[in-house]
Amino acid sequence: MAFVLKRTLPMASVAVLSTAALLLLGNGMNPLWPFMWIAPLPVLLLAAEAGSWWVVAVSAALSMLLGNLTMLYYLHFALHAPIIAWLVPFSLVSLLFTAGVLLFRALLGRGSTIASVIALPALWTVCEYLSSFAPASGTAGSLAYTQLRFLPFLQLASLTGPWGMSFLLLLFPSAVAAAFHIRRTKPAQAARVMGSVLALLIAVLVFGIARLAGSESSQKMKVGLLATDTVQIADPGPSTQDLLRSYAEQAERLARQGARIVVMPEKTGVLLDHDTKTADATLQAVADRTGATLVIGLVHGVKADSFNEARIYTPDQPVTTYDKQHMLPPFESKLTPGTSLTLLSQSADRVGVAICKDMDFIRPALDYGRAGVALMLDPAWDFNIDRSWHGHIAIMRGVENGYAIAHAAKDGLLTVTDDRGRILGEVRSNSAPFSSVLVDVPLHHDNTIFSRYGAWFPWLAALLLIGTLAKLALGARQAREGHLVAHSPYK
Repeated sequence: MAFVLKRTLPMASVAVLSTAALLLLGNGMNPLWPFMWIAPLPVLLLAAEAGSWWVVAVSAALSMLLGNLTMLYYLHFALHAPIIAWLVPFSLVSLLFTAGVLLFRALLGRGSTIASVIALPALWTVCEYLSSFAPASGTAGSLAYTQLRFLPFLQLASLTGPWGMSFLLLLFPSAVAAAFHIRRTKPAQAARVMGSVLALLIAVLVFGIARLAGSESSQKMKVGLLATDTVQIADPGPSTQDLLRSYAEQAERLARQGARIVVMPEKTGVLLDHDTKTADATLQAVADRTGATLVIGLVHGVKADSFNEARIYTPDQPVTTYDKQHMLPPFESKLTPGTSLTLLSQSADRVGVAICKDMDFIRPALDYGRAGVALMLDPAWDFNIDRSWHGHIAIMRGVENGYAIAHAAKDGLLTVTDDRGRILGEVRSNSAPFSSVLVDVPLHHDNTIFSRYGAWFPWLAALLLIGTLAKLALGARQAREGHLVAHSPYK
């Protein structure tokens, strides 16, 4: 036993440090997408070769926990959340990864190579789907967001949502580890496993390249985004009114430059109900004079309720609103969530409105896709440090549902992307006194498989997971029966 540990522990240490380092590079606030494809590989190779299951378990858990230290910095040191806000969810993530690695090891050890390759990706995909309903995060923890800059692969989201991407990200290293383990005893099977997975990846990339090469819509709309970081959230009364006048001046400047829509951040100020006439008059006048539609986010207090609201000023039309549906706990726990979609009137192409964290969730983005939206307006507020990570989550929703995104965040980025996830224009919001960007946005709604069928892929992953578990149970039963026969006095 001591000899086994002496030989295994150095290999385990290398695996832990390698996987953790690759996760730190490939995941987190500013992921480098190629590293995520091989990040789990060292621990999976350890699982295939090591003799001690508990060494494998400790190594898998430790590597995943260390690989998420960037999120500890983000949550605890940047957002000042208690350490438990990092420790609890990422301990669960580490246990999930450990369970998947041990399942891979058990199946591979029983000769079920195909099942072993599928086990970790299937388990992870199912759990990612279940976690997408968590009110604090939605889909934000998905591995798929590490691949937003790998545009050919990103197009898979139009078929499967983020879950197909996460599945393939873990399928590839699982296949490499399994093939490496059986290369000497079963070289033909090793070649078939790797060949099948590579063929699948090539098919996905060919689809992505073809989708990116599709003709761009000739119909375009000039959209302006506008933000200031000099005021976090204006107090009710004169402070909010002054800030809205400043926004109105800047919005008019963009409209004079050709903007047909101007999007401003969420929660720019607090608007009490008795102040709405004054505030609305300021922004509606700009819309009427210029012919541009203005969208700005405010906390709107109405009697006993408060709403995180986007107020929409359409030329010569009554003011319309959209209420944010997904609140950020605990900061927005006292606000009343909305329940309905809002589509802009007087637009030849359908334009929808959501607010910040709404885009972390599959809905309402999926509902807007099914409504035929060509452009989503997304007033937002990020935390500066997460401007790329959180600010770019909305890109996934656009690819899934076939529409462009205009994301205007204070303490973040002003970003415009098309329905393929290409960034058409982007600036930081920290220019004083105002940052702005003006972009010609192709208006085209793409009827995607995902917008039609929704979250079908996690159910397929669940069936695959059940199949691997059944294979494991069958193998264990056969092993027990073989053991009983070997020790039977009547054999």
